[in-house]
Amino acid sequence: MRLNPLRGKFQAGESVYGTMIQDIRSPSIGLLMARAGCDFLFFDMEHGPFDFESVVDMIKVTRLAGVTPLVRVPSDEYHLLVRPLDAGAQGIMIPRVETRSQVERIIQCTKYPPLGSRGCSVNKGHNDFVPEEMWQFTEQANRQNLIILQIERAAAVENIDDLLSVPGVGACILGPNDLALSLGEHSKDYLSALEGPIQRVLDASKRHGVPCGIHINNLNWLIEWQRRGMQILCYSTDIDFLSQGAANGIGKLREVGKQTAVPVMA
Repeated sequence: MRLNPLRGKFQAGESVYGTMIQDIRSPSIGLLMARAGCDFLFFDMEHGPFDFESVVDMIKVTRLAGVTPLVRVPSDEYHLLVRPLDAGAQGIMIPRVETRSQVERIIQCTKYPPLGSRGCSVNKGHNDFVPEEMWQFTEQANRQNLIILQIERAAAVENIDDLLSVPGVGACILGPNDLALSLGEHSKDYLSALEGPIQRVLDASKRHGVPCGIHINNLNWLIEWQRRGMQILCYSTDIDFLSQGAANGIGKLREVGKQTAVPVMA
């Protein structure tokens, strides 16, 4: 089974960098983001338009490009959790997590026996279709796959020690937009208002030895939280990269065009 490079980086105390793919349905995205320097990509099946076959194709190319493919699943139902892992995702992120019992059920669904009850089909995308001895494969999969909790509810922050103490949890990532909504934070500078809850989650992650991260389109905040000890830095989305890059270029051309416009002949 292909090793998950993020695991080694976490153990070495290193940070990892990536983004969220929410709209571009092309296997080429894995190659493009590998050239950009990404360690990982999240494929968003919660808010993105992707069908499962599209995500499977993107997972395959991302693996071959040397980038770790991760999937944000839409919910914590069994088939939504395990199918991306069978297809080759090296981790999944589960949104709207709030209680310990929910996390325990997620771990039960996503780990093979004796740690859980996940059904087994060995030679699939998760080991590049290579036949392998069953027990060796399942033990390695249990070690390598990342089960990531998305912390985006007030209840999750309140219960954070209970959530992160469940054996098998691989990482946690904060979702500040939904967290602000859940906390009823209406201020324009809501990120500053979330500093306390975010720090509480980070502190708990350090106590439990669980890598922590955040997904946000704000470089200054990512840099600050990296300085404080976050290891998973998920910056922006494919939508923002495309729209901002286009706007910057076209905007400059229009600005120069106004300055150099040729007078209209009478």
